[in-house]
Amino acid sequence: MYCVAVAGTHGKTTTSSMVAHILTDTGFGCTAFLGGIASNYGTNVLYGKNNVMVVEADEYDRSFLTLHPDVTIITSMDADHLDIYGDESHLHESFNLFADQLKENGRLFIKDGLPIAGITYSATGESAINAKNIRVEDGCFVFDFEDGYTSIKDLKLAMPGKHNVENATAAIGAALSLGIRPKSVKKAIASFKGVKRRFETIVKTDKHIYIDDYAHHPEELRACFDAVRQLYPGKKLTVIFQPHLFTRTRDFADDFAKVLSTADDIVLLDIYPARELPIEGVTSQMLLDKITNDNKQVCAKDLAVELIKSKNPELVLTVGAGDIDTLIEPLKNTLTHA
Repeated sequence: MYCVAVAGTHGKTTTSSMVAHILTDTGFGCTAFLGGIASNYGTNVLYGKNNVMVVEADEYDRSFLTLHPDVTIITSMDADHLDIYGDESHLHESFNLFADQLKENGRLFIKDGLPIAGITYSATGESAINAKNIRVEDGCFVFDFEDGYTSIKDLKLAMPGKHNVENATAAIGAALSLGIRPKSVKKAIASFKGVKRRFETIVKTDKHIYIDDYAHHPEELRACFDAVRQLYPGKKLTVIFQPHLFTRTRDFADDFAKVLSTADDIVLLDIYPARELPIEGVTSQMLLDKITNDNKQVCAKDLAVELIKSKNPELVLTVGAGDIDTLIEPLKNTLTHA
């Protein structure tokens, strides 16, 4: 089985879904095991006719070290899962081991700036593979792809954000390495509908816009906020954020606060514990106290919908990896009929 593996502390679910969609939409075919529900297919598992497998390679418990891919994409290596790794250097060590497990004559696509040698990609125009001429048109991000051999003009991506343009750039590079024609790749990217809970537009009316995202790391929040601002400049942004894990909240409290402070109105839910026990002094109130914006508050999850209704916001963003998704339908109903 020919394996395409996508790893990274963030971006791996979207990028692996993009690769799987390109291979499926073009008729090339693949089997795929994804970390989220691909909106084009309503599932996270695809079964194809080809002997190509696309997998999301998870770094959390070092499980990606069981893989020996033919094509590897590494999207990011920001510090995360420090409850497992201890510090960033050990996280990087695991990613280096993963990169070394690439099969002979395999291809390694690496986000430019990461400390691993490979075929670099970025949206800066200075990498081996580049997204250029990025602009927003009719709610989509449009860009050109160039890798020194192939140029694809006016690619249209409905999943917003410069970070998603970069994800698409890596996915396109991987698809081209498998021999898929540029014209077919362009068509596939245009038809990509995204991934559930990855910058998913839930409501879009004349009065309200509501977007939901899985972001639970400061860098993911920053990328999400940037995409929102690019799509809807000038609109007041109300953010409902559910911190995920006590250790992550403790380790990145200052970084979370810095990003959250850029929103116009912030509502923090209680920390979602997942697998952890509480840590003394690590609470949503602790995080709130670090946020410099005056429009901020902590709210119980079961009161959040009524709070948002009272604010009558024009642009709402729910973010987090816990059970904040249980608010999606109630918020959708409230904002649709407001």
